[in-house]
Amino acid sequence: MKIKNSRMEALKMLISSNELGSQEEVLQALKREGFKITQATLSRDLKQLKVAKAASMNGKYVYVLPNETMYKRVHKPLSAIEMTRTPGFISINYSGNIGVIKTRPGYASSIAYNIDNSSIPEILGTIAGDDTIFIVMKEGSHQDTLTDTLNSIISNI
Repeated sequence: MKIKNSRMEALKMLISSNELGSQEEVLQALKREGFKITQATLSRDLKQLKVAKAASMNGKYVYVLPNETMYKRVHKPLSAIEMTRTPGFISINYSGNIGVIKTRPGYASSIAYNIDNSSIPEILGTIAGDDTIFIVMKEGSHQDTLTDTLNSIISNI
């Protein structure tokens, strides 16, 4: 099961960071990452991830993950294995009682989930997109205090 989870994470990263238009292209990309699977297995994986095909910015039809409306492509993507070993957090900035966390594509919802389940008293709530999290802070909360608290939940803040 651990191998399947690694493969599924690699597949999500490959689809998020490359314009892959056919199952053969996906199989080759997975093979370069060390996952040699059959077309039938890939088909099941794509179905489980609810992957669809949609037109990219250049009009080519490519595989996309659910809820991706604009496909942010990384210009120099890491390998999928490297991506699964590094955290998704990129930056945090504040404006008044709003915090904005930027993440790598696909990481925002899982980081927001971890924040929400940590019951941080300074936070009223979060809203997550694909690569951005909005945090609403309680009145009177201090940004430095919240950043320190978030550092225990999110690596590399």
